[in-house]
Formats: sequence, structure tokens, C-alpha cells
Amino acid sequence: MPRPVSGIGHYRRLTTDYESLAPVRVLLQPAFILHRRPYRDTSLLLEAFSREYGRLGLIARGAASSRSRLKGLLQPFTPLLLSWMGDGDLATLHGGEEAGRPISLLQNRALAGLYVNELLVRLLPRRDVQPDLFAVYETLLTELAAAPDEEPPLRRFEKRLLEELGYGLSLDREVASGQPIVAEAHYRYILDQGPLAADRTGEGVPISGQGLLALREGLFTDPAVLKEVKRLTRAALAEQLQGRALKTRELYRPGK
Repeated sequence: MPRPVSGIGHYRRLTTDYESLAPVRVLLQPAFILHRRPYRDTSLLLEAFSREYGRLGLIARGAASSRSRLKGLLQPFTPLLLSWMGDGDLATLHGGEEAGRPISLLQNRALAGLYVNELLVRLLPRRDVQPDLFAVYETLLTELAAAPDEEPPLRRFEKRLLEELGYGLSLDREVASGQPIVAEAHYRYILDQGPLAADRTGEGVPISGQGLLALREGLFTDPAVLKEVKRLTRAALAEQLQGRALKTRELYRPGK
């Protein structure tokens, strides 16, 4: 016959089991709202990007009510400190407060920011911690608010996003010869290989050596080169999106 469990040991085991099942509470984590949509009558479904927990889904119960102090707070481009409970695909928001002033993005800048937000929602796995990318995203929003042209910050962010996803672009050497990229030369970029000299293949994305080097350094002074770089980063991102169209891209289309 099995031995009876002592009262103290049984209590300790039950306590341990209960604690392991208790909902996870997270308090005051730096985060941004990537997307929000109504849920039922007065609630919101949120996609958030947090520094320590990555992308996560949150339900904000009652946050759309006129009496909720969160109603005007849970907006894109506002640095926040969020608290929630739960560690599954959809946690419950329990509080939020500003961590800084909202970043003012007007007209095309706001559309550019929403485009980046949609990229993060589509491409970042849930709960994949990306503190470096979070910092890059903060920098991007600051640059979108202040830079004379939003295109260079977008190209730098797209390049870094591909790197963090594990699909960074090869920008240093021609893949067949191993020779360094030459600014005056012309290449075709094969997405699963890298840049090849243009006379070696008719496939891939055409780009100059100057364009590859500009993307490597993140410095864009020539509008024609910037267009080349955009063609390459968009092609690389399209491969990761696997044919899924971005809604914001239809709205934000400068310099097509």
C-alpha cells in the first residue's frame, strides 16, 4: 500500500503546484502600442512591442470607455510603461502610464511609422525578446519626427530588422569571387546568396556597388542610390512576408 502523505508535505506540494499555475504578473514594462482595434463594447485588442518581452497581444478591458483613464493613452508612438497578467498569446492589461511625451508624427511620417508597426506585427514572433531592436525602433521614431527625409531612417530600420530576424543582407563582398564590393561596379542581389557581379547572372535585384556600400554604412546622400536600396530591402522583406500584402504600404508610397 502507498504510504500516506504527511499533512505538512501535502500542504507544501499543493502550495508549489498552486504557485506554478498562478498567472504571471508583469509590472511597468517599457513598451509601444503597434496596433489597436475595438473588442466588444468598451475593450481594445492591442499588439504591443515591449523591451523585455518582445511582441505580445493584450486585451485592455474597458479601455475604450469614456470613463477609462487609458482611453487616450494607448496610442501608437507614445512611450509607455505597461503592466499585464498572463503569459499566453493574449494577456490582460492591468495598467499603463506614459514613459515620455508622445512622439509627434505628421502626415507621411505617421504613415511611415504605421508601416513599420505593421512590419513588426507581421514578422516578429510573439514573446521573442528583442531589446536591441526595441532601441532601434525608439531611434527610428525620433528620426521620423525630426529628419528632413523619412526614407533614410526607414532603410536603416529595414536593414536592422532583417538582421534581427536572422536574414541580414550580405553587403561586403561579391559572393562568387569573394572580392570586396566596388562602388563603381554593378551587381544583382540574389536574396538567398548575396550580391553577384551583374555580368554573371540576369536574376536578382539590380543594385550598384555604391548602393550596397551605402546600405552597409547607413548613409544615403544620392536619391538614385536610395531608390536602389529601397528596391533591395523591400524585396528582402517581401520574401519574409511570404506574399502577405501590407495594408499601410498602399497608403504610404512616396517615390514609388
